This record gives sequence, C-alpha cells and structure tokens, in this order.
Amino acid sequence: MKLLNTINYPSDLRKIKANELPLLAKELRNFIIDIVAVKEGHLGASLGVVELTLAIHYVFNTPFDRLIW
Repeated sequence: MKLLNTINYPSDLRKIKANELPLLAKELRNFIIDIVAVKEGHLGASLGVVELTLAIHYVFNTPFDRLIW
C-alpha cells in the first residue's frame, strides 16, 4: 500500500515510522511529477521542498503549532 494514500491529515503523517519518511518523500515527488506532466506548474520548487515540508509536519503539531513559512 502506498503511504501517501494513508495520509489525510498532518496527524496521519506523524503515525508513520521515521524510517518510512524517505519512501513517502519519493511517493510525493512522483505525485508532483505526474501532476505537472498533465498540468502546467513549477516542478523544481515543488520537488525542492518535499523533505522540508514532511519534516515540519512530522516534528511540529500542525495545524495547532503556528508556523511562519
């Protein structure tokens, strides 16, 4: 089963084991590439923040913690 299909909320992300996060990042990058292939968009910037975004949502209690992005 794909990890991405199990996540609907930030709290779902925090249930994933830390060693599975690289696999989730790969799934997210593939998802972004598939979307950009069909629709126009900026690929580089989106791919560049996958790990950062996962880390922030994994470590902080979003959406309750306030983040300035």
